[in-house]
Amino acid sequence: MSAAKRVFDIAGALFLGLLLSPLIVGIALSILLRDGRPILYRAERMKTPEQGFLLWKFRTMRTDKADRGVSGGDKASRITATGRVLRRTRLDELPQLWNILRGDISFVGPRPPLRRYVELFPDLYAEVLQVRPGVTGLATLAYHGTEERLLQACRTPEETEAVYCRRCVPRKARLDGIYAQNRSFCYDLRLMVATVWRKLPLGRRQRSVR
Repeated sequence: MSAAKRVFDIAGALFLGLLLSPLIVGIALSILLRDGRPILYRAERMKTPEQGFLLWKFRTMRTDKADRGVSGGDKASRITATGRVLRRTRLDELPQLWNILRGDISFVGPRPPLRRYVELFPDLYAEVLQVRPGVTGLATLAYHGTEERLLQACRTPEETEAVYCRRCVPRKARLDGIYAQNRSFCYDLRLMVATVWRKLPLGRRQRSVR
């Protein structure tokens, strides 16, 4: 990661953290009052093929000690009413501003994978994780909706795992490779603006029409 990008990440995370602090506190209180503790969800993700970190999110599901792998239709019944709103708007990812400040991730880059998938696809992720992972990125914008539809149709953990490994991992990796070849400060800004636009009501309506 370049020094300029790191400075932008720090400044942006501090600015957004202060600007959105009332919203962050409001979401935390809503989860506490409606769903109880814990308010935050932490899970290991990888920022290099060897180095993991704890990724922070607002909790959107009822806890399950046996939880593993990515979220598919087999986990849909565990999503809380508050969690559905947070997931749809991606506000569950606001705590990742802390991960950005720590240097675990950037605003833009590949989504940080679970250790499990890095171990299953070591050669692929050796390429993908040459770039600092991010909150959003080209693969997130171009494939996230398709991935959600594919995984929501799955009814067992085994089916979710098979679909994710066969249909999602290689496609997202190709998009992450395209981002790595074309990344620049201006490109990152375009991806960030596109991410915000997609979550606005007008952006969602236009996408649903296509």
